[in-house]
Amino acid sequence: IFACSQAQQYEWVRDNYPKVWARIQESVKNGQWAPVGGMWVESDGNLPGGEAVARQFVHGKRFFMDHFGIETKGVWLPDSFGYNAAYPQIAKLAGNEWFLTQKISWNQTNKFPHHTFWWEGIDGTRIFTHFPPVDTYNARFSGEEMSRAVRNYQEKGGASRSLAPFGWGDGGGGPTREIMERARRLADLEGSAKVVVEHPDEFFAKAREEYPDAPVWVGELYLELHRATYTSQARTKQGNRRSEHLLREAELWATTAALHAPGYSYPYEKLDRLWKTVLLHQFHDILPGSSIAWVHREAEAEYARVARELQALTAEAMAALGTGGPRVFNTSPCDRAEVIRTADGAPVYVQVPASGSAPLTDAEPPQPVTVNGRTLDNGLVRVEFAEDGTLASVYDLRAGREVLAEPGNLLRLHTDLPNYWDAWDIDKHYKNRYTDLLDASSVTVVEQDPLLGAIRVERDFGKGSKITQTITVRAGSPRIDIETDIDWHETEKILKAAFPVDIRAPHSSAEIQFGHIQRPTHTNTSWEAARFEVSGHRWVHIGEPGYGVAVINDSTYGHDVSRTVREDGGTTTTVRLSLVRAPRIPDPEADQGRHRFTYALLPGASIEDAVAEGYALNLPLRVADAAGAPEPVVSVEGEGVTVEAVKLADDTSGDVVVRLYESRGGRATGVLRTGFPLAGAQITDLLERPLEDAEIADGGVPVTLRPFQILTLRLRRG
Repeated sequence: IFACSQAQQYEWVRDNYPKVWARIQESVKNGQWAPVGGMWVESDGNLPGGEAVARQFVHGKRFFMDHFGIETKGVWLPDSFGYNAAYPQIAKLAGNEWFLTQKISWNQTNKFPHHTFWWEGIDGTRIFTHFPPVDTYNARFSGEEMSRAVRNYQEKGGASRSLAPFGWGDGGGGPTREIMERARRLADLEGSAKVVVEHPDEFFAKAREEYPDAPVWVGELYLELHRATYTSQARTKQGNRRSEHLLREAELWATTAALHAPGYSYPYEKLDRLWKTVLLHQFHDILPGSSIAWVHREAEAEYARVARELQALTAEAMAALGTGGPRVFNTSPCDRAEVIRTADGAPVYVQVPASGSAPLTDAEPPQPVTVNGRTLDNGLVRVEFAEDGTLASVYDLRAGREVLAEPGNLLRLHTDLPNYWDAWDIDKHYKNRYTDLLDASSVTVVEQDPLLGAIRVERDFGKGSKITQTITVRAGSPRIDIETDIDWHETEKILKAAFPVDIRAPHSSAEIQFGHIQRPTHTNTSWEAARFEVSGHRWVHIGEPGYGVAVINDSTYGHDVSRTVREDGGTTTTVRLSLVRAPRIPDPEADQGRHRFTYALLPGASIEDAVAEGYALNLPLRVADAAGAPEPVVSVEGEGVTVEAVKLADDTSGDVVVRLYESRGGRATGVLRTGFPLAGAQITDLLERPLEDAEIADGGVPVTLRPFQILTLRLRRG
């Protein structure tokens, strides 16, 4: 019985090898071939966005149902580099019953305490999970392996079953005759574990029946290894982040056009194809940056093509709404009031509703920005620059307190020589050798306008590398943007950007899929000490009662958070973003060349502020020539209810599908309003299959969410 995951590979076989495809279909019917995993590819477990993880299951499970008539029941990710704490809920909402990996056995420091357990996610959802104690996904059924599996099994006394993924996994090939013969001989050999070759669904059903009260593990499954995969090949990661947000834009405005523009056809096929391209590149050796050079060259080219196509789809949808003058379009789920630039580069202050649009006209201007020497002040924050271009002071004028404990936006270049796997690993000893980049070739005022002020800092360093940063303060916003352009020519180095903040924070909060996770800032135990490099999505937040600060980014995932006690008794909590690396293996030219990205400091930020500004930085306001002002397809009344996706149903029925989640980590109630007559509403799973009818009251859908709950609504038009 041969288990095989990844719908993408099946599709390649179907399209290119029809005779092999026919044999696979026949073997599936005979129960000999077991499609598993229900994902488009075995994706990375940390970096894909929440909606992308949902679509991995949507496209993967639907492929297996369409072509084999079966629904996979489990998540099969033996080799990904850690697993985010939203997985249990996402997996269950996609109709999965179990989860499998063995990669956590690679931990450098701490041995994971379970092999069979219930995994509880950030919202409280649990999924039955198993780690094969054989500690490999390439088992050969040797005597040594079988002995190790029995000796290693943590659940002795409570359970007696474990799974051994066998065959040639890395590089493919599957099981051999020799492996199958060993399995036959071990079916009932005195002194050895009994080996049964069976479908993974059967194993999990029996394991769960035998051990229903298995122990519970709460939170992320953090791999204490391969931490550099949050940073390696920065352009590949940026391509993924940008693609995810461009897909959100294209779906929202295509849905808007389909509802309001006669004659416009929703681009089902194009969006489906583009989603699959992005999902493919989330494979756990592409998106993590651990592939050969050819792969990443191709990935960058594909991301550029995807961006062009999605930009064109969005432009077509906006054009279908008619012409009539410039309008500003806001794809984010939050109302926006901010400074943007017109086509001729002039700054303008605009106000735009969530998921809606507004005319490109000046809103009532906030307090103007003043530039005085090396100081930027907008009445909300005052930013002072040192002669070396670091942030000497960030003073929150609203709270009346200094934000920084030491110079901010300190760029530190570390020697980065991991012990084993260059592109995969960052080892703790990297912190021992570093150079602070304090020599600025220029610190120049480049913007001096009532709506924005900016100072540019240029630095040359290392082996001919150069970094240019434009630090901008805009009217009406406490956010301090740091637009970064790096010409990178270092080898075996990692560049970090540090923000030492005068806050005593017991934990940091980092955005993950459909929510956020808290991690202690102390290192009381070996488990906390092992998390010296962690991942997050659009923001990291630290806070103490009454005050917080967020660091926002548009393409950075790796970071670290630490704290120190100062001589004055105060505590400094430092957030450091990992900007770019320079590994040599398997790509000797990894990350060499040009990088452009933005990160930002947000003083006085709550979690809600971090969520809103994370969306804002990643979904810039878009200006287009459009007529009228169609109502937003959906809008939400109520705090904490956040719209993640708006699209037309995949079955081409014309129903509108909206994915919501609770983003603050608390209870949320609200009402979903529609910009079209609403005839009916259903709560569905991720595959848009109905679970129950949703209530409609006063023309809207009342919504009540538990912390971090994901809710998919299917709305029928009147």
